[in-house]
Amino acid sequence: MMAALPVWLALALLLGPHLRVPLGAWAWVSLVLVQPLLEELVFRGLLQGQALVWLQRGGRPLRLGPLTLANVLVTVAFVALHLRAQPLAWALAVAVPSLVFGHLRERFSSVWPAVGVHAFYNAGFGLTAWLVVAG
Repeated sequence: MMAALPVWLALALLLGPHLRVPLGAWAWVSLVLVQPLLEELVFRGLLQGQALVWLQRGGRPLRLGPLTLANVLVTVAFVALHLRAQPLAWALAVAVPSLVFGHLRERFSSVWPAVGVHAFYNAGFGLTAWLVVAG
């Protein structure tokens, strides 16, 4: 989880005052609880779960190096979702965390570790934005 620290630091240094600070309790609840829960249930639970079933050979998931094809394809979809509300560079920045969330889903055969790490990541992102913009 500490691997997120350099990401937050880079965001603070590169984007500084352009970061969006969650305003109010509902924005924090959405950022830290609702979004991670819904995104992980849909992307890692439903989509990646089905992709793992469909994209296999001989009972083993198809791989692109150390990653499953299912994880890579779901990450592409996750980045595409973020393109709707964010610029390209910002949307691409979710690719690595998405691959991590996908790996957790596969490693533990459960979406819950991915939900927890996603919530932690979003909380750190929100706190970074708050410290940079409001601090």
